[in-house]
Amino acid sequence: MKVSNYEITRNRMRDEFIKYDQEKMIQKFSLKNDRQYLYLDFMGRPYRINRKNGVVEWSEDGFHSVTEGNFNESMTIYDVLCYSKDSCSLSGKFCSINMLKGIVKANPPGVNLFQKTADSFNGKVAALEKACESFGEKTDLKGDVAVKLYPFSFLPVILQFWEGDEEFPANLKVMFDENILQYIHYETIFYLLEHVTGRIQETMVMGKNEFGGRNLYTNK
Repeated sequence: MKVSNYEITRNRMRDEFIKYDQEKMIQKFSLKNDRQYLYLDFMGRPYRINRKNGVVEWSEDGFHSVTEGNFNESMTIYDVLCYSKDSCSLSGKFCSINMLKGIVKANPPGVNLFQKTADSFNGKVAALEKACESFGEKTDLKGDVAVKLYPFSFLPVILQFWEGDEEFPANLKVMFDENILQYIHYETIFYLLEHVTGRIQETMVMGKNEFGGRNLYTNK
């Protein structure tokens, strides 16, 4: 089977990952670990990274069976663990992707993707809200659905959604902590978003969240 360019890039990053100081990663993000793996949750799902070869895997049965992370999952995890600055910290202030510090103020390349995703949520407010609550908590912000999600426990994202009508299409707005670029590269934000929205859509299709009604982040 032919290997895609995405897989080639992901596989190349395995070799880069093992060059980095893993003890620093463990300390920075309080990662669970053993001699063979580092562990962290990403959008409510447990992952492990092989400390010898850099392979990223996730599991839904305590790692009795595993699935290798795809491009978006793996590249986001690699970037967070390897690139994040030693002094990375959240500001507590949120803004849209094109308003991040140091970014040229222009429409980001994800606008069309946002619209397609917004359209997929249209007419499904109850299912969207329930799915989002599996990954975070409601906020008091405006929107038919307004939630603070935790792709990683240490890196929140705000999602606001408005239903469409005869005059206006459905609208999806995503905001990030102003300091997100201390954690990941600008390009990686789009890998993160693809995974976040994909996980929400998966959970909506299931008709129930994967955690028996328990929110992993609020413990409720």
